[in-house]
Amino acid sequence: MDFLLDPNIAYLILLGGVVLGFLAIVTPGTGMLEVGSLFCFLLAGYAVYNLPMNWWALFLLVLSIAPFVYAVQKPKREIFLGLSIFLLVIGSVFLFAVDGWRPAVNPLVAILSSGLVAVFLWLIVRKSLQAASVRPTHDLDALVGQTGEARTTIHEDGSVYVNGELWSAKSGSVISVGSHIRVVRREGFVLVVEGFS
Repeated sequence: MDFLLDPNIAYLILLGGVVLGFLAIVTPGTGMLEVGSLFCFLLAGYAVYNLPMNWWALFLLVLSIAPFVYAVQKPKREIFLGLSIFLLVIGSVFLFAVDGWRPAVNPLVAILSSGLVAVFLWLIVRKSLQAASVRPTHDLDALVGQTGEARTTIHEDGSVYVNGELWSAKSGSVISVGSHIRVVRREGFVLVVEGFS
């Protein structure tokens, strides 16, 4: 575990944990990002515990979470995302210290990795937030009121052709094949329809 005490390795692991953590906030789901982030933070925590560090840099790292969460909550808050990335980069570069304040991380490693992380977070997080706020292009509730054609006899079950697609359907009365139908409501992926002339 001595390789973890190299400030450059610890810095890269810390950045990896932050990136995975931010992605987990933006795209929750499987839990894999959360587990990966926690694992990276545990490894980086070992280095933080054993290496000299700047407490103000750790404060900046923790502080970077607040503008990030604020930026994620509503669209059009890119300035807060930028502030969060800035605090993250400064805090992580200066976290491991030499002579009390100077960063122990190699400047080339710090510049390259911080730049890549900043660009990655800016692009990926912004696009993820934009995708989450877009209304679905296929709104199933828009099917209510649409007309179509019965492709099978419909009563307890059947098939109808509505809006260019074949749907499962049911009706309160028997509707014969080829009849015109109107969608009354939707029950999951089953359309409740009625016949009309």
